[in-house]
Amino acid sequence: MGDGAPGHVNRIGGETVAHAVVQARDIEGGLHLHQHAQVMPAIVPHQLRGGVGRFVNRSRELARLDALLAEDGARPRTPRVAALTGTGGIGKTSLALHWAHVAQGHFPGGELYANLCGYASEAPVSPEQILGHFLEDLGIPAAQVPAVRERRETLFRSLVADRRMLIFLDNAAHSAQVRPLLPGTAESLVLVTSRDDLTGLVTHSDALRIRVPTFAADDAVTLLRAATADERTGDPGADLAELAGMCGGLPLALRITAERAAGRPAISLRELIDELRDESSRWTVLTADPEEGNEEGTDAMRSVFEWSYRALSPSAARSFRLLGLHPGNEFGLPAAAALAGLEPARIQPLLETLTRAHLLQRRPGGRYEFHDLVRAYAAELVRREESESDRAAVVARCLAWYLHAADAAQRAISPYDRWLLDDHVPAPAAVPVFDDYESAFRWYRTESGNLVAATRAAADAGCFGIAWRLAVVLRAIYMHQNAFYEWGATARIAVDAARASGEAAGEAEALENLGKAEFQRLRLVEAEECHRGALAIRRRLGDIHGMAISTNALGLLGLRRRRLDEAELRFTEAAEMFRSLGERRWTALMRTNLAETLCDAGRAGEAVGIVEQVLADFRDLDDHFGVGNALWLLSRARRESGDPEAAGTAIAEALSLAAQEENQLWQGHWLAESARVELARGRAEDALRLARESAAVQQRLGDAAREAAAMDIAGEACGALGHPDEAAGLHRGAIERYRAADAHWQLAHALVNLAETLDRAGEPARTVWEEAAGELRRFEGAEASALAERVAARLEAS
Repeated sequence: MGDGAPGHVNRIGGETVAHAVVQARDIEGGLHLHQHAQVMPAIVPHQLRGGVGRFVNRSRELARLDALLAEDGARPRTPRVAALTGTGGIGKTSLALHWAHVAQGHFPGGELYANLCGYASEAPVSPEQILGHFLEDLGIPAAQVPAVRERRETLFRSLVADRRMLIFLDNAAHSAQVRPLLPGTAESLVLVTSRDDLTGLVTHSDALRIRVPTFAADDAVTLLRAATADERTGDPGADLAELAGMCGGLPLALRITAERAAGRPAISLRELIDELRDESSRWTVLTADPEEGNEEGTDAMRSVFEWSYRALSPSAARSFRLLGLHPGNEFGLPAAAALAGLEPARIQPLLETLTRAHLLQRRPGGRYEFHDLVRAYAAELVRREESESDRAAVVARCLAWYLHAADAAQRAISPYDRWLLDDHVPAPAAVPVFDDYESAFRWYRTESGNLVAATRAAADAGCFGIAWRLAVVLRAIYMHQNAFYEWGATARIAVDAARASGEAAGEAEALENLGKAEFQRLRLVEAEECHRGALAIRRRLGDIHGMAISTNALGLLGLRRRRLDEAELRFTEAAEMFRSLGERRWTALMRTNLAETLCDAGRAGEAVGIVEQVLADFRDLDDHFGVGNALWLLSRARRESGDPEAAGTAIAEALSLAAQEENQLWQGHWLAESARVELARGRAEDALRLARESAAVQQRLGDAAREAAAMDIAGEACGALGHPDEAAGLHRGAIERYRAADAHWQLAHALVNLAETLDRAGEPARTVWEEAAGELRRFEGAEASALAERVAARLEAS
């Protein structure tokens, strides 16, 4: 049956395909792959954060959690969910972590943790984002993470269905944020913390709601006494009780207060109580607003914050309030140093001071995090005590650091696709340097949330030039990660920011970026609108290179939609523009796209001459992948022109190049074409062997679309060898994978292959023919029409 291989899927702007840390594609459309191929191991995540020291009581709540653990197997089709609810600072996360660490042995499948940021100053994290991270944490290559949330949900539920896991969802905003993250069975247990009552989760998901109260007086005193025991002895019980009462029974306030008391052991507790009482009175005056109600304990909490803040040294106090301007709750030492305008060696001891005062929390990997209530307080302080011009300078300094750090990361992660950052925003003194892909990618994964927040913060602060540049820099990273939410969010901010900046060239870049993000999500109408907008701006500016880029993007849209006449015209136009600029490599890339379009249109004979010239150009340019890809395309064109012997020569040279370069990605892709050549030669056994090799490589790399192509070829080979049952099984496997990848053209071919196999075996095939007919109605052009007529005839005959 016809060519089901998705030949252009790895071209940016192209299909959603597997990456597995293996691809770098020329962002405007030329295929370019390099060697980061890694086999993804089976992963058992252990993501629990460390618990708090000196944990006090909570015996009633712990007993209720233990009882839920004992329900294992009692309701196999209902997920077990515990919802810990209560006011901010009441210790929900500490309680959940304490219990989770004790119960860890019940969950051999590991633990997943996510902070949903329901009450942070930035927007809560979407379920799509969390699902994407969870799927990657469970071993799904980034580019195999589905675009649509519902598909992420079903894949996540499939992965955890038979695993006994603990899933910890911290700081949820509401039930709707949590519900898509629930497994489908009771094998796993979900812990949720929230200030919301999560009534929807209780009503619709049978969650066990545990309301976490403020500490009783005895427990509050116990915590104060335990936390100060190393530094203070002999404090009167009455004074401890009074101090605990002033903290409102809130563990966060109690721990901050205890640290303050422990840090001043020579001062009596009575003096500290008087200071805190004075601060409470002052804070009440500062914040009195008869129009606003206060959340439980807010006045006590903020009084404690203010009291603790005023005990800091001037340098630590200023660092604290400046950190309130950081775009996210969590940050590393380099970002904090850039924001404060200090050397890392000078900011680190200040961060440690804030950590000891419980105004910051230390996180693994040398990172720090605000409690969202503390961060809100720092943000109030910086508005109160720093001038508007000083705040603007701090924000700009921090955002410039993120911009240039992201640029360094894109150069290591995706050197062929990177956007060349201009000098509009001067680089700060200490920008990270990444020696390899792995270190840059780790940095990106750690900072991914802050990068979105920084893009939004730049736009909100009026730093429009930084906002659109940061989004465009991130494109080269996002395009390989299927980071649909992050890419879409930053790309939309960038378009508005570029327009606000008045930089027409920037608006074109931002529109192109958004167009590629929409293409990656298969939102083709929106993608076309963006690329047409970018093309119009570039025409007005006389930017021929940019016009060629936009024209090629429109050609890829035509190719994706099987509007092959349109694609042919666009690629021809783009090639001529690049030729006029003397850009030989770009010209060759466009002509490669053109030749592939001709093959898709059934005009392989015309493609042969183009590919031969492209191959010569790539040889002269010493572009190894360009050579290999041209050889692959030459094999296809010659095979489809009826010359399988010449095709065999071309694909053998391509495979030899893959072996020399030790590139599994090239090998897996080109083995599939070699299998097709052997089928055309009538060597079905050789074709089956090569197709199986290709499928095995693609499975290791996590590329479901190309694994499907190899399986479909293997099915054809089995059919030729007279093994219809095996053939049907392989075609069905290919169909399943094509459906998951939204590869509708290839899906139609695989359905036809299956239907023909079933017909030859005398088995019912009508429903398969009908589905194939439905898929083919999506497409235009001579080849689609001819195949649709053939399918219609088989339906008529049946």
